[in-house]
Amino acid sequence: MATLYRVRSLLSIFNTKSTLSTYAPVCSFSTSPPCSQFESVGFIGLGNMGSRMANNLIKAGYKVVVHDVNCNVIKMFTDKGVPAKQTPFEVAEASDVVITMLPSSSHVLDVYTGPNGLLDGESRLRPHLFIDSSTIDPETSRKVSAAVSNFLLKEKKGFWEKPVMLDAPVSGGVLAAEAGTLTFMVGGSEDACLAAKPLFLSMGKNTIYCGGAGTGSAAKICNNLAMAVSMLGVSEALALGQSLGIEADTLTKVFNSSSARCWSSDSYNPVPGVMEGVPASMDYAGGFASKLMAKDLSLVAASAKAVGLKCPLTSQALEIYTKLCKDGHEMKDFSCAFRHYYFGKDEQ
Repeated sequence: MATLYRVRSLLSIFNTKSTLSTYAPVCSFSTSPPCSQFESVGFIGLGNMGSRMANNLIKAGYKVVVHDVNCNVIKMFTDKGVPAKQTPFEVAEASDVVITMLPSSSHVLDVYTGPNGLLDGESRLRPHLFIDSSTIDPETSRKVSAAVSNFLLKEKKGFWEKPVMLDAPVSGGVLAAEAGTLTFMVGGSEDACLAAKPLFLSMGKNTIYCGGAGTGSAAKICNNLAMAVSMLGVSEALALGQSLGIEADTLTKVFNSSSARCWSSDSYNPVPGVMEGVPASMDYAGGFASKLMAKDLSLVAASAKAVGLKCPLTSQALEIYTKLCKDGHEMKDFSCAFRHYYFGKDEQ
């Protein structure tokens, strides 16, 4: 009966499709308070992305508590009246849901399963939901999800019988995090994904359910692989065109009116002087750092090896971005490959 009640309750609220941007929200956080089951939100990892995501949750009316190892960023929040906790465990004790946005798989494992971590307690947890928006390998996402599922809840609410974890990395970068227009790629329980939609839409504009645990992380690294290969292909073609006597602006117009058109050519062009408002127009400052692209390509390579898939373009792209980092361009946007690997010229 409990299972039947849970299904009926969910179906009465949600239209169960796989792309959540078409669903009716659980509640309207823009004109009313947040949903009661997730009033208290813990946020761990307040870097360039996390700090902006946390700010949007606060603007949406959630009661947010924060934690980060950087005391300076913590002060930015406490100065605004946002409470901070000393450890991830203390965040869990104060939260209905915990969101993490961390640099790497090792950081995620430490925050969840390390000393004073989110799961470093008794067999029962307060948070009903854990959401990890870090870009990590799918296997780590599955391991942490399995660890969370071994616990029970201190207090049951609604259909929640045990705590649940979602891997929900994002696309859009710092500007989208600031504007609240991120895209979330979500793996884990579809029921939990549906229930968390108001949270996602307070930080983003699209939520795409990808499947079981680890599929959100898989989608993110596949997306970044395609993004890296696309950027390198466009950069290589534009540099070759310059060497053959074609201005990059002219060749870009050809691409964008032909079959070569893609995001790297029409929205994020890598040639300085061709497009305004992109990192290439700002000496490759801001954007998505080459060191982060190298990290993500390392995750892709490891995942491909684990499943026995040959990915020669991954290997080549990783080699290029590793070289860019070694040559001192690790903080430059990943589109800097045009200038610093292919030695393309600026447009006047």
